[in-house]
Amino acid sequence: MFVNCPLSKTSTIVLRGGAEQFIAEAERSLNDAIMIVRRAMKAQKVVPGGGAIEMELSKHLRSYARGISGKNQVIVNAFAKSLETIPRNIADNAGLDSVDVLNRLRQKHSQDVQEGANYGVDIHDQFGVGNCYTNFVWEPIVVKQNALAAACEAACTILSIDETVKNPAAEQEKRAKQQGGRGGKNPMSL
Repeated sequence: MFVNCPLSKTSTIVLRGGAEQFIAEAERSLNDAIMIVRRAMKAQKVVPGGGAIEMELSKHLRSYARGISGKNQVIVNAFAKSLETIPRNIADNAGLDSVDVLNRLRQKHSQDVQEGANYGVDIHDQFGVGNCYTNFVWEPIVVKQNALAAACEAACTILSIDETVKNPAAEQEKRAKQQGGRGGKNPMSL
């Protein structure tokens, strides 16, 4: 498609489609892809993709939770389980049996200490599991750190009781109704 432009630094992409919403969606998708490639080019370090990091984090969190007692253990285990939704969704989207894939991933991550951390969902493997690092399925570490930080922050905000959102107008109206319901005057003052 592109010929005789070995030193070109820019290019033009023309998008065509039947409806404006399809063009807008194509533009967003293209922008996301370009920004990911840009981050990958600038990244100093990469980690294996395919849900490998999420499975490894889940393994370590489950191990850590065994040393905790009470409700905190339940919370840590729930967070570990939530990390496994990434490889589960990758397997589902690839048409693989996600239960089998997750069981194989858990087995790989628990058995092989050195290379086990690199195993994630591999859509080209007949079993759905492969070494993502050697298969060149990589993610920039910055992207992974930002995604995990944003997910943790969102979960903490949702779970935080102290940060309950209240409507000030509704609160004032509620107080006014409570004060008005007392009859307005204090009967003892007569």
